[in-house]
Amino acid sequence: MSEAIAPNEETVNKAWVADWQKIEDEARKDPLAYWAERAAELEWSEPWDQVLDDSNKPFFKWFTGGKTNIVTNAVDRHLKDSRKNKLALIWESEDGKDKRTFSFFALSREVEKMANVLRAMGVVKGDRVTIYLPRIPEVVFAMLACAKIGAVHSVIFAGFSADALSSRIDDSESRVVITADGSWINGSVFPLKQIVDEAVRFSPTVENVIVVRRTGTEITMDPTRDHWYEDLTALPIARGKCPTEQLDAEDPLFILYTSGSTGRPKAILHTHGGYMVGTYTTLKYTFDIHDDDRFWCTADPGWITGHSYLVYGPLLTGATTFLYEGGPTYPYPDRWWQLVEDYGITTFYTAPTAIRALMRFGDAWVNRHDLSSLRLLGTVGEPINPEAWHWFYDVVGKGVAPVMDTWWQTETGMFQIAGVPAMPQKPGSAGRPVFGQEAEIVNDKGEVVPDGTEGLLVLKNPWPAMMRTLYNDDERYVQTYWSTYPGRYLTGDAAKRDSDGYFWIIGRTDDVIKVSGHRLGTAEVESAIASHPAVAETAAIGLPHEVKGNAIHAYVILAPHLTGSRELVEEIRLHVAQHLSPIAKPDEINFVESLPKTRSGKIMRRVLRAEALGEDVGDLSTLDD
Repeated sequence: MSEAIAPNEETVNKAWVADWQKIEDEARKDPLAYWAERAAELEWSEPWDQVLDDSNKPFFKWFTGGKTNIVTNAVDRHLKDSRKNKLALIWESEDGKDKRTFSFFALSREVEKMANVLRAMGVVKGDRVTIYLPRIPEVVFAMLACAKIGAVHSVIFAGFSADALSSRIDDSESRVVITADGSWINGSVFPLKQIVDEAVRFSPTVENVIVVRRTGTEITMDPTRDHWYEDLTALPIARGKCPTEQLDAEDPLFILYTSGSTGRPKAILHTHGGYMVGTYTTLKYTFDIHDDDRFWCTADPGWITGHSYLVYGPLLTGATTFLYEGGPTYPYPDRWWQLVEDYGITTFYTAPTAIRALMRFGDAWVNRHDLSSLRLLGTVGEPINPEAWHWFYDVVGKGVAPVMDTWWQTETGMFQIAGVPAMPQKPGSAGRPVFGQEAEIVNDKGEVVPDGTEGLLVLKNPWPAMMRTLYNDDERYVQTYWSTYPGRYLTGDAAKRDSDGYFWIIGRTDDVIKVSGHRLGTAEVESAIASHPAVAETAAIGLPHEVKGNAIHAYVILAPHLTGSRELVEEIRLHVAQHLSPIAKPDEINFVESLPKTRSGKIMRRVLRAEALGEDVGDLSTLDD
């Protein structure tokens, strides 16, 4: 484990949290008092009666009796002070030809227009709205508009296939889908509207589809269902004030689907009050957000990082958030560094996958740009290896900007293990539990293991931004997260703690593969592979990859009388891209005669993984063959 790097004095002097050990100790002694103080920094139309209601564990409730709306704090309250005309959102297109900026006042107007449109379509509090949009300003407007009127948004990553989109729309029973004619990806158009058409063809609940003009692609518009967003917002129904609904703190804000090891994606449910307090607090302290900050989180809004720390977190703190349509290397590997220089980005939050990809192009692409505006860097999505950490710190941050690694999940809603700038940093470590949280490393029996020993990571305390349940599936929520070690939240990650109290994340213990920061369930990947007519049976595993973190390797048993070939490998890979997502394409496909299974028929993926890595396959006594 690497040596700690001391924080620079200037960073500590400016930080919200200088004496971090004192705050950590105080929050450990009385976490509810700590969270109550943070919540009091935000606006509530009615005060809460109780900070935490744990009378029905593990269905915890936060700030019960309190009334607010996340939009009240992310947008409305900034209109009452000097931030009214401050930039809330800056956007640039992939090719750099389009640039749009919105003050908090202008953002409020755009959100009101979209909220008025949704209301005119009959969307009311509690209704679900599916958002399938690229990284354009309208995705922010749509999320905030839903929250403003009390609707529950379900944002789907705009790279998922029609099958994946359809299952999520049907599960949430969405009444409205918001999409675009297409999106730009590395100079080419991805056909979003065409995918939506296929996804909603047999949907019993979708009444309206709102379409944003983005690429100018020719698309089919159903006159009874489809509406151009620009036409709707030009109508009288879109004009005028749209008051922000004051909601109960426990009213649902959004559902977000995350891959599960059992195949069916899990719909994570988050609520207004606790999620608001958690994301606001953790962003403010971990990234030391001040009024003059320009925060860029490179995540897509279709994932939890985009929800918490691209859209809601920065706006809650009053920072300017930057949104970029494209990726890191198009058209050249300095695209991100050019944007940091052009917009004076102060805080930059990205994935180790992207860092490793950019490292391969060398230092020259970074050094041709003035990155002196950067004062804090951050990583998310998977453990960062020390080599990538040092490159990020030394080459991008010039040895001055500290790197805030963060560990958390869709389920947690907010950082759980991170740091603050005044803390010593250990390259490769995720840091320490956030203030108010405690974590442990335990063995299979739930016993805490000695420092330096690998085990299972569990969280001891409830926290405000925690998921409330799995949408329409309370039993699965309890079984998945709370039944293994009653009273403690099972993260599903392996980790170890060092003698200084820093945590080192090792990776997933269940059958979820993280590819380039995206969580893909093996069952979802296998289902997509198996839907190819040549495939009789399949198993997928994740193996370490120097750029993507993990790469998908698939083992395929072909249908009788068929023979494997390179052409068939490529055909199956393209099939997966079409039926699940391009990010789910296996890097390798091996044709095999059989798969290792238990007597009950469960495929032993750990055996495949161990064999592929040349490791001991362990106990095989439960194998059928």
